[in-house]
Amino acid sequence: MPRLTSSPPHIHFFLFFYIPSVVFLCSLSHVAKSQIQDQEQQVLLKLRQSWQDPSSLDHWVTSNPSSHCTWPEITCQESSITELNLNLTKLDLSYNIIPGEFPTVLYNCSKLVYLDLSQNYFEGPIPSDIDRMANLQVLILAANSFSFDVPASVVRLRRLRILHLYMSEYNGTYPEEIFGLSDLEELRLEYNKFVPSQLPQNFTVLKKLRFFSMARTNLYGGIPETVSDMEALEHLDLGKNPLTGEIPASIFALRNLSELYVYETNVSGSIPQAVSAANLCVIDLSYNNLTGNIPEDFGKLRNLCSLILEFNQLSGRIPEGIGRLPALSDVRLSKNNLSGTIPPDFGNFSPLRRFEVAYNNLTGAFPEQLCHGGTLSWLAAMDNNLNGELPKSLGNCSTLSHVMLHNNGFTGNVPGGLWMSRNLTALILSGNGLTGELPEELTASSWRNMAVFEAGNNLLSGTVPTELTELPKLTRLLLGQNELSGILPTDIVSWKSLTTLNLSHNNISGPIPSEIGLLPELTQLDLSDNQLSGLIPPEIGQLNLNCLNLSSNRLRGPIPAKLENAAYDTSFLNNPGLCASNSFMRINLCNAQSHRLSKTNLTLIVILAIAAAMCVLLVVLFTIRASRKNRDWFDSTPKLTSFQSLNFTESNILSGLKEHNVIGSGGSGKVYRIIVNPSGDAVAVKRIWNNQKLNEKLEKQFAAEVEILGNIKHRHIVKLLCCISCENSKLLVYEYMKNSSLDHWLHKKKRSSPIPGVANNMILDWPKTLQIALGAAKGLCYMHNDCSSPIIHRDVKSSNILLDSEFNAKIADFGLARMLAKPGEAASMTAVAGSFGYLAPEYAHTTRVNEKIDVYSFGVVLLELTTGREANDRDEDMCLADWAWRHIQDGNPISDALDEDIKDDSNVDEISNVFKLGIFCTATLPSTRPTMKEVLQVLLKCSDPLYNVEKKSQHKFDVVPLLENSKNEEMPRSNFHVLECNTY
Repeated sequence: MPRLTSSPPHIHFFLFFYIPSVVFLCSLSHVAKSQIQDQEQQVLLKLRQSWQDPSSLDHWVTSNPSSHCTWPEITCQESSITELNLNLTKLDLSYNIIPGEFPTVLYNCSKLVYLDLSQNYFEGPIPSDIDRMANLQVLILAANSFSFDVPASVVRLRRLRILHLYMSEYNGTYPEEIFGLSDLEELRLEYNKFVPSQLPQNFTVLKKLRFFSMARTNLYGGIPETVSDMEALEHLDLGKNPLTGEIPASIFALRNLSELYVYETNVSGSIPQAVSAANLCVIDLSYNNLTGNIPEDFGKLRNLCSLILEFNQLSGRIPEGIGRLPALSDVRLSKNNLSGTIPPDFGNFSPLRRFEVAYNNLTGAFPEQLCHGGTLSWLAAMDNNLNGELPKSLGNCSTLSHVMLHNNGFTGNVPGGLWMSRNLTALILSGNGLTGELPEELTASSWRNMAVFEAGNNLLSGTVPTELTELPKLTRLLLGQNELSGILPTDIVSWKSLTTLNLSHNNISGPIPSEIGLLPELTQLDLSDNQLSGLIPPEIGQLNLNCLNLSSNRLRGPIPAKLENAAYDTSFLNNPGLCASNSFMRINLCNAQSHRLSKTNLTLIVILAIAAAMCVLLVVLFTIRASRKNRDWFDSTPKLTSFQSLNFTESNILSGLKEHNVIGSGGSGKVYRIIVNPSGDAVAVKRIWNNQKLNEKLEKQFAAEVEILGNIKHRHIVKLLCCISCENSKLLVYEYMKNSSLDHWLHKKKRSSPIPGVANNMILDWPKTLQIALGAAKGLCYMHNDCSSPIIHRDVKSSNILLDSEFNAKIADFGLARMLAKPGEAASMTAVAGSFGYLAPEYAHTTRVNEKIDVYSFGVVLLELTTGREANDRDEDMCLADWAWRHIQDGNPISDALDEDIKDDSNVDEISNVFKLGIFCTATLPSTRPTMKEVLQVLLKCSDPLYNVEKKSQHKFDVVPLLENSKNEEMPRSNFHVLECNTY
C-alpha cells in the first residue's frame, strides 16, 4: 500500500507520475480554501472514474466540498489533502514509452501481487534486491532493454506464478534456480542473447508449468527424455536454438500439450511414431534434419490445427488420416522427399487456411475440396509431379491470395473464377500444360491486388488482354513460351510497378509499343521469338535493363544508340533487318547493308582509305612523340568495350590520366576524375595497373568487376560506362558521383582533400543519412535476391558507397564480388578478402561466404552512420562492431552512442532503431543476422512517418519485433520468390 504524504499547500506524489489525473493534484496552489477543496474532490472523482474496477471505492461520493476528507483512504490537514493511501495489488504500465531504470520506488507497494512493465524503454539491470517485492505472483518485464544477467534475487520471489522476461537485451546468464520455483505456471525467456547453456537437470521439476518458451536463447545439447514429467505443460517452444539429438518420444506423451515448437534447430532422426498427446493443436518441427515417415498417429490428433514439417528430409506418403482432421487449418510440408498422392480429403473436413506441399515428389490429381471451408489463402504445390486438371472449386475460392502451382503436369483450362478473384496477390502457373485463352473479362476491379502473374511455358492462346495493363500493383508478368498472338497493348501507363515483362516464344506480331520504354521500374524485358516488326523504339534505350532480349523477330532499322553496348550483344540476334554501328553487337553493320558499292566507288574508297591510314599513322607518330611521358600506359592498342552510349573516346580518357586528376586510391590502383568533353561532363576512372604486368589477383578483380557491372543495372549500383584494356593495363570508366563516397562525409576530419564543387563545411543531417542507408540497402538487396545468380559483394564499406548529386547511394567496387551458383548456397574462397573492421568473423575463419557476410559489413556501415565513428578507429582498442556490442553489454544508454551532429529530440528514436539494426546485423552467428530483405523492411519502416511514435500512437516502433515478425503467420518462412526486393 503506497503511502503518499506531504505538507500543505503543495502535494507531491512519487508513484503515479504516469497518471495525468493524479499529477493534476500536484498543481494545486494558493487559492481560496473552498476552491481547493472542490478541485481536490473533482480530481479524486475523475481518478476513480478512470480506473477499470472502482467498485472498492463506491464510498467516494460527494456531499459537500470537503467530504472527501472523511473517506478512509484520504488524510487531510486544515481541510486539504496530505495523504492518499491505496491498497494497490495490481499495476499494469505496459505499452507506454517510459524510459529509465527499473523503478525501485515500487518497493513501497508492499501488497503488490501483479506488475507488468512490458513494452517500454526500461534499461539497465534488474535490481539485485527485487526480492523486496515479496508478494509478487506475476512479474512481466518483457520487450524492454533490460540487460546483463537475470539476478539470482528473482528466484527468491517464491510466490511467482508468471515470469516473462522475453525479448530484452540480457546477454549474460540466468539463475538455474528459476526452475526450482515450484509454483511457476508461465516461464518465458525467449529471444535473449544468454551465454550458451543447456537445459538444467532440474528443468522438469516444474509440475505446474503450463507455458514454457526459451526460443533463440543459445540453448544447445539435447532435449531430455524426462520432459514427460512436466505433466501440466501446454505450450513448449525451444525453436531457433542449436539443439542436437533426436526429439524424445516422451514429448508426444504429454496429455495436456497443445503447442509444440522445435523449429530451426539441428535435431535429427525420425519423428516418434507413437503419439498420445490428444490436445496437440500446433506441431512445428520445421527447418531441421528429420528423416523417416510422418507418423500415422498424427491422423488421430482431433485437435490438431497446424502441422508444420517443412524443410526436413521426410519421406513416404502423407497419412490419409491427416486430411480428415476436423480442426486442421495450416499444413506446411514443403521441401521434403514425400511421395505418393495427396490425400483427397484435405479441405473436406476442416477450413484450411494454408496448404503448402511444394518441392516434393508428389503425384496424381489435386484435392478437389481444398477451399471447401472458404478460408484458403496460401496454396503452394510447385515442383512436384502432380497432373490432371485444376479443381474448378479453386475458381470459387475468393479468399485466395497466393497460388503457386508451377512446374507440375497440370492440363486443361484454368478455372474461370481465378480470373475474377479480388484478393489474389500472386498467381504462378508456369511450367504446366494448361490450355485455353487468357480471359477478356479480366478487370482491375477483380485483380486489384495482383503483384505477380506467371503462366509461362504452357499452351495458353489468345491475345494479351488489355485488361492486364490496368493492374497498378503488378511487378512481374511472365507469359513466355505459350501460343499467344495478336499485337501488344499500348495503354500501359498503369504499369508503374512492373519490373519484369516476359512474353517470349509466342506468336505476337506488330510493333513494339514505345510506351514500354516509359515504364519507370522495368529492369527485365524479353520479347524474343515472336513476329514483332518495325523499328525498336528509342525509348527502350532509356530503361535501366539488366536483361534485354529482342532476338528472333522481324525488327528492322538501326538499334537505338543507347542500346549499343556489350551488355546487350546477344539481345538482337536473328533479326535480319536490324543493324548497328559497332561490330561487337553481333549483327549487321548499318553502313554495310545500305547499298551495294560499284567498282568505281570501291576503287575510290580504297584510295581514300589508304590516304586516311597514312594520315592516321602520321598523327599516331606525332602523338607518341608529343606524349612520350605517357607512352608506357599501353604496350598494345587499347581495346574499348562499352556498356552504355558514350560521349567520349578512349583518347579523352588516356589524356586525362594525370596526377592532378587523382581523387582517390586503393589496393588495386588510383581513381581519377576526368573531364571528357567541352560541356564539362566528368567520369571516374579506376586504373588497375602498377607499372608492371598485371598479377593474377588484379586480373581476376578486373574480370569480376567487368562481368558483374557489365551485366547488371540498378539505380543504387554504380553504372559502368566502359572498360579499356590491353595486355598489361586495365581501366574501368564509371559515371562520376559528385558527392564522392560516404566515408568522406562520415569522417571529414580525416579527409585528405575536399570534394570538388562541394562546400567542405556541409554535414549530413539525419534525413539524408537515412536516405543513404535505404539506397545502399536496396542495392545490396537487389544483388542478393534479384540477379540470376546472387552476387556477394564481400567488401561492403562506407568508402564503397558512392553518392550522387542528390545523395542517392550507389554500391561500387565489385573487384572482390562473387556469384553464388544457387540462392542461399555458400561458396568457398581460397583466400580471405575485404577490409578490416567490416569483415564478418566466420569469413576470417572459414572462407565460406554467403549473403550474411555482406549483412555484417552493412551493419558496420549502419553503426558508422549512427555513431559517426570509424569502423576501425585506431583510438579504440576494438573495431566499431565490438565497441557497439560492448556499449550495450555495459548497460550504457543507446543515446550516448549516437552522433551528436545528427541527433536531436525529434529523431533519437529513429536513430536508435537504426543503431539496434546495426547490432542485429553484426551478430556473431550468421544464422541470427537478418537478411537484406529484412534489413530493408526495417529501414523502410524507420523512414515511414506513420511509424513515428508521436504521430501514430504511444506504442513504440522497435526493430526487434519487426525482424521477428518478418516471418510471422501472414508470411511463409519458405521464400516462394513472391516477396521480392525489386518491388521497392
